[in-house]
Amino acid sequence: MSETNDPIQAILDEYEQLQTRLSDPDVYSDQGMARKLGRRSAELRPIVETHNKLVQAREDHEAAAEMAELDEEFAAEAKELEAQIPELEEKLRRLLIPRDPNDGRDAILEVKGGEGGEEAALFAGDLLRMYIRYAENRGWKTEMLSATESDLGGYKDAQVAIKGTGSEPAEGVYAALKFEGGVHRVQRVPVTESQGRVHTSAAGVLVFPEVDEPEEIEIHDNDLKIDVYRSSGPGGQSVNTTDSAVRITHLPTGIVVAMQNEKSQIQNRAAAMRVLRSRLLAHQQEQIEAEQADQRRSQVRTMDRSERIRTYNFPENRIADHRTGYKAYNLDAVLDGDLQAVIDSCIEMDEAERLAHVGEGN
Repeated sequence: MSETNDPIQAILDEYEQLQTRLSDPDVYSDQGMARKLGRRSAELRPIVETHNKLVQAREDHEAAAEMAELDEEFAAEAKELEAQIPELEEKLRRLLIPRDPNDGRDAILEVKGGEGGEEAALFAGDLLRMYIRYAENRGWKTEMLSATESDLGGYKDAQVAIKGTGSEPAEGVYAALKFEGGVHRVQRVPVTESQGRVHTSAAGVLVFPEVDEPEEIEIHDNDLKIDVYRSSGPGGQSVNTTDSAVRITHLPTGIVVAMQNEKSQIQNRAAAMRVLRSRLLAHQQEQIEAEQADQRRSQVRTMDRSERIRTYNFPENRIADHRTGYKAYNLDAVLDGDLQAVIDSCIEMDEAERLAHVGEGN
């Protein structure tokens, strides 16, 4: 394993420097910097801990092997350690797979009704409830930022912020939900269908990493086009007598964010800017990945947001992920928030792809 000594030592040195900086009270005068350092420390901690366990296991094995001929207990210990070492080596190799730098972040998730009119809006509502219940199961907090309801109680579109518990990056909100972006297809009998025929409709999901501090993403006032208008409810009727709704267009990228849930124009603008920063962070990351030709992009988390990623078949109570081949007949439980197995199939496939490319280009 000598070939890993240099990169491991660099990580050990960086981790030690991070602990020194994080122990300095002055660092916390800049909360954005403190969060950034803390996130990096949490990312490196499992690598450092596993490396230390591996070093200790090798030293203990060497000592036990020397004493094995004199004592059967040492012989048994040497045999046990001999089996542990390859497991620790493999765990370390997996931990050294480059992570998405945004994995430890919270997320903003959007759902939009697609093809299918009212039925698509109802399905978008089902998806939103699924994600909220999944978040509750994980102990995460959710905050509805914006929602446009349809006539029958579904959602034409909705945006929700999901905040984690400050755990390891691999357990972060964005790490879990980033694979949910794409087109979700539903097959069922719509409530508006009198003949009992199964229809197919769709809803879109977008997931963006949440920005910790406004200053993290630089936005110039001259780059923004801000429009105000009256809020509307289901069917398009006006629900406000003042121009409180806000639409912000980021001119350099063409990204548009609209908010109308709050009664105050100031509150809607603040919420819109929050979503805009998250979208710009994701946009910047996509540009970096596209520019670095030697950096492999995940084959699971496609940048094509029009990709049909999953089918929810109500008559068969079946859920199928088209990227990973995952299939199960517990759709009712999944829609009630039991989504982990589906998400794990995406994480495992992405990890396998990344692991297969470790060492390429070196």
